[in-house]
Amino acid sequence: MVIYVVKQGDNVDDIAGNYGVLPQSIIAVNQLEYPYRLAVGQALLIEDGEQDKDGYAYVNGFAYPFISRWVLENTLPYLSFLSVFSYGFTMEGYILYPPLPDEWMIALALENAVTPILTLTPLDENGQFNNNLITSVVNSREYTERLVSEVLYVLRTKGYGGVDVDFEYIKREDRDAFTAFVETLKNVLAQEGYLVSVDLAPKISRNQPGLLYAGKDYASLGRIADSVLLMTYEWGYKYGAPMGVAPINKVRQVVEYAVTEIEPEKIMLGIPNYGYDWPLPFVQGVTVARTIVNVEAVQIAIENNAVIQFDETAKSPYFYYTSEGVEHVVWFEDVRSLQAKFDLIKEFQLRGAGYWTVMSWFWANWLLLSDNFDIIKRTCS
Repeated sequence: MVIYVVKQGDNVDDIAGNYGVLPQSIIAVNQLEYPYRLAVGQALLIEDGEQDKDGYAYVNGFAYPFISRWVLENTLPYLSFLSVFSYGFTMEGYILYPPLPDEWMIALALENAVTPILTLTPLDENGQFNNNLITSVVNSREYTERLVSEVLYVLRTKGYGGVDVDFEYIKREDRDAFTAFVETLKNVLAQEGYLVSVDLAPKISRNQPGLLYAGKDYASLGRIADSVLLMTYEWGYKYGAPMGVAPINKVRQVVEYAVTEIEPEKIMLGIPNYGYDWPLPFVQGVTVARTIVNVEAVQIAIENNAVIQFDETAKSPYFYYTSEGVEHVVWFEDVRSLQAKFDLIKEFQLRGAGYWTVMSWFWANWLLLSDNFDIIKRTCS
């Protein structure tokens, strides 16, 4: 694959002619909208007929049960695992099912040699995140055993191949109890060949303070679990100051620490499949960014004649535009920022990539990923 950055005066026909490809190929791969205008600074992915794979990778994608069937069908060929989001639980360890059916997702995944994974999250009966649920379950042997038993029942009856433990904001005093919970879960599920993965907040040191970090023991969880996902995104987030969602310099710091605690072949690098649009000026506690998908970000730039810039330190694209008298800044992901993340996976010989989420179709990402790696497929036990 070739990455081409649009210059002033470029058009699809001329770019296609220069590379000896059909204009329709550039239009399709980059999901360009008629009349196929381009933004200056836009990164286009162009298929040149050659591949430069550097090994193998596992690829996981998170999806809600309301994902478009078309999007899921087109995404599954590029996945090793499909993590269905999400199952919750009560204070007493009774499992809570997603509000929409997930059986169709499991069946479709299995048809594509993709392992469906049950995502377990501390969501209450109202679908709200509640870290008191974690405290209640992990500190009670009875509740732990009940939740593990209920998870096992769902895995057996629905055809899942494992569970992803996505517990966030774990209290510092619950750290060791949480680790013990994961070990109990792993010991029980391993007897029947089920996988256990754990999502990790993006720490850069062992004793990093903060509610997001203090409850996760990287070394112990990495030893117990079959794999871990580094949640290397949300530096730029909905309520925060404008910046890249996953700046490569920040992501690198997390990876550099993680490999000192966890075997690299167990580590999945988190990759965001979205961006944010912030109105300016930014005011902490007042400004709220709008979540957008990457293809949408480029279209916003085109419609507003904005020039897309690229932060070489963060390896992230961004641009400014004005709408109805309000200035905005958009940070998102493109094939340049994605290639930087794929390069990091190869540099540290990590297990692969985990996408939050695969709810929107971004074909250039998947083509670039498969140009870098042979994607490992596996089936459930």
